[in-house]
Amino acid sequence: MEAKQPKTKLFGLIGKNISYSFSQRYFSEKFKTEKLENYQYQNFDIQSISKFNDILIQNPNLKGLNVTIPYKETILPLLDKISSKAQRIGAVNTIRITKKGNLKGYNTDEYGFRKSLTPLLTKDHKKALILGTGGASKAIAYSLKKLNIPYQFVSRKDGSDFIYDSLTSEIISEHQIIINCTPLGTSPNINDCPDIPYEAITNKHLLYDLIYNPSETLFLKKGREQGAITSNGLNMLELQAEKAWKIWNK
Repeated sequence: MEAKQPKTKLFGLIGKNISYSFSQRYFSEKFKTEKLENYQYQNFDIQSISKFNDILIQNPNLKGLNVTIPYKETILPLLDKISSKAQRIGAVNTIRITKKGNLKGYNTDEYGFRKSLTPLLTKDHKKALILGTGGASKAIAYSLKKLNIPYQFVSRKDGSDFIYDSLTSEIISEHQIIINCTPLGTSPNINDCPDIPYEAITNKHLLYDLIYNPSETLFLKKGREQGAITSNGLNMLELQAEKAWKIWNK
């Protein structure tokens, strides 16, 4: 009698236009390196969050999911439970599927960002500008609050603290940390960058881009050329991925 093959433990990423995904490469390599047989990671590229339930029905062996743009906020009503931190942030990027099939949402972006930002901070870094107002920016704001760093939002529309057209050199000088939470500059659109007064950036600034592909966006390049400390989002992604792995394996 043949031995029964163990069921594949499936994990995945929910998002829109995610062929570039860091997560699939990261976890597939992790499973290979750690010799985790019968573990698989898959992209679920959906054009609408209304397709989320189809994924669950069609993949009963799902154990956990990552969530990326544009669904970090719209996923909330579809979950059975949300961690207190994710509730406070207002965005979820990790879902644990329990043995009973319940869905619990977490936010590991906040952890990844805070842990990757902290070693870069100096006494000059007193206030921050967050570029963008999507789900990722909410986790960034939460992190800055925990680090006691005052912050203000910048977006294209009225309703934020600043719109791009209102940014002056003086505002840039007053905010020594600038974090890009927009997709501007992501490969293949590498010639795009947020429209800010880069000439006002100095060696007292820190520019952080959540984008990791390319490794140096035009936003970071312009900052580096002005003498700023710069960092892309790769370390944040690695940290949040490992945190998600711990959550899935509780």
